[in-house]
Amino acid sequence: MVHKIRQTQLLPISIDRAWDYFSNPVNLNEITPKDMKFRILSDLPQKVYPGLIILYKVNIFRGITVDWATEITQVQEKNYFVDEQRFGPYSMWHHEHHFKEVPQGVEMVDVIHYKLPFGKFGNLFHGLLVKPKLDRIFKFRQLALDNKYPR
Repeated sequence: MVHKIRQTQLLPISIDRAWDYFSNPVNLNEITPKDMKFRILSDLPQKVYPGLIILYKVNIFRGITVDWATEITQVQEKNYFVDEQRFGPYSMWHHEHHFKEVPQGVEMVDVIHYKLPFGKFGNLFHGLLVKPKLDRIFKFRQLALDNKYPR
């Protein structure tokens, strides 16, 4: 089963400032909960580009750390970029990051399609563990960005 998350956030900043921040993969550290012990292993450029592979270590649950690799597969400057898991905790992970200039600043929309490993057995954990964890991660990110860019 493929699951979907869609999250929208309004940031009171220019499209240039939003793009500069989100297209720089180093900034992932600022918007990831500290208890995930998120660590980027790759040498990173200042901007994402198609074909960029980013390697991480991340604590997905208490004491369980995994290697995760994503590839930036599409980039349309100041519009969107897409990252896809190449290996990691999901059977499939496709994350679209969209940016749209609006009168109040920038509307940022994340659309994530993901599939858990282990078939029906893995899906048993979706509502108990995985979905609440993803909701918490995106809530942390939303609060971190609201603090960084107050209205």
